[in-house]
Amino acid sequence: MSVDEHRATPVPPTLHDVAREAGVSLATASRALNGSTRTVNETFRRRVLDAALRLNYTPNLSAQAVAKGLSSTISLLVSDIADPYFSSIAAGAIRAADEQRIATTMAVTHRDHERELELVRVLRGQRPRAIILTGSRWDGVASEHRLSDELAAYESTGGRVVLVSQRTLPFATVQLGNATGARELARELVGAGYRRFAVIAGDDRLLTSRERVSGFAEGLAEHGIAIHPSRIVRAEFTRDGGRQGAAELLQLGLDDVDLVFAVNDVMAIGAMSAFRAAGLRLPEDLAVAGYDDIATSRDVTPALTTVAVPLEAVGEHAVRLALDPATDSTTTEPVGATVLLRESTPARA
Repeated sequence: MSVDEHRATPVPPTLHDVAREAGVSLATASRALNGSTRTVNETFRRRVLDAALRLNYTPNLSAQAVAKGLSSTISLLVSDIADPYFSSIAAGAIRAADEQRIATTMAVTHRDHERELELVRVLRGQRPRAIILTGSRWDGVASEHRLSDELAAYESTGGRVVLVSQRTLPFATVQLGNATGARELARELVGAGYRRFAVIAGDDRLLTSRERVSGFAEGLAEHGIAIHPSRIVRAEFTRDGGRQGAAELLQLGLDDVDLVFAVNDVMAIGAMSAFRAAGLRLPEDLAVAGYDDIATSRDVTPALTTVAVPLEAVGEHAVRLALDPATDSTTTEPVGATVLLRESTPARA
């Protein structure tokens, strides 16, 4: 045999080795490397990280999961990562997790409630420290009850669930004020002189869409204005859905409409493209408003009137709730919204 074949396989460094190299206790080394929510002195933390780098130490996440019952990750479920609404929430969540030295995994549901349930079942087997669901809840969908059971079973073994949506399931929730924001938008638009409205909405079972439509209608009703049912069209909760909804309104005729409210910004931007392709001048012939204040809403021409939701802050807040020992299934944190009137809805005489 060669000399190389006689050489023993190198033994990988252990956490004990890192602690000894850094001159700290085993517990301190563990907290510094494994994303503990307990604060580690910055000097000690730096020494531990430097020691781990010198020794080429890599935490054994599988062993940690077995020992602690949970891995040192947070799992984030989003409906559509290409949608700036969800990518902004994800950016905030990842930043907050990084601050705690916790890795974030992400999965996409494509707004499919059965797919969401399937992903939660898979994640339960991976034992993340927390599961954050950012999509709207659904009404009248059987899988919601099965989802609640899966999440409750996961929490019973030490995990934490946080929803970013409506409080329709018994878990900690960052609750968005969809109806309130849409109601205030309607009031502001009436104040700007608008009286004749149409709406591009999503599936009525999707509670975010339903809340925004109902809030908008309530705000108009305060001024004696109603939206004719034929002027509420439904489409996918996407840019292409906005184009589809606009095409339907164009086919119905828009002579009796001053302003179209799309229940999210990506739909509004898609609708604006379709209206412009049909020869309408925006906002001279037709005004458009959206909801969420994604970055693109400021860059389109005309700049889009919308309701601003602090999306990155929402993601950060969801992670903090997930890691806070004081959080329980009754915790509900409301998030407000702000109306931003821009060039797409100029004041009317």
